[in-house]
Amino acid sequence: MGTLEIIRIVVTVIFIIVSIALAGIVLMQEGKSAGLGTISGAAESYWGKNKGRSMEGMLVKITRVLAVVFMVMAIVLNMSIF
Repeated sequence: MGTLEIIRIVVTVIFIIVSIALAGIVLMQEGKSAGLGTISGAAESYWGKNKGRSMEGMLVKITRVLAVVFMVMAIVLNMSIF
């Protein structure tokens, strides 16, 4: 077994783990329609100002990072370098 085959197997396993994590994080997020009833006062509330520090804000940041990692790894795996 060559070095490139081992690297491809490791990258594939990491890709599968990232895929599962991305699906789990997306399912943990609240729907955007949940906040439509509070449109008028949500922007001025404490949670509206500090959305990035809340659990939902953290899930959004993790989703973005995992999505970028997912896309980069999909492109790398699709290339015929291994």
